[in-house]
Amino acid sequence: MPVSGAPYTRGYHHTKSRGSESNVICSFCGRVVPRYKTIAQTKGFRLNDPAIMQAVEDRRFIHMFPRKTYACPSCARGRGIVKKRDYSHISQR
Repeated sequence: MPVSGAPYTRGYHHTKSRGSESNVICSFCGRVVPRYKTIAQTKGFRLNDPAIMQAVEDRRFIHMFPRKTYACPSCARGRGIVKKRDYSHISQR
């Protein structure tokens, strides 16, 4: 039986040398999940209005307020952050 992997890459390697790994809270459901299992997402505030951009002399005074949010695997699949795993290639008995 073939083993199918996740349809996304986490970018975080779960290795023995990391010791005790930290837990984070899912931003959507509040579940406590190990950080290596979560999907990180950056949310922020953007100014797209050209009139406001021209009114400000220096762009350093525009704050974008970036926030890093974490989603547990079930919330990430449910909210469409990552696509759901496709099982159609696995033959059924």
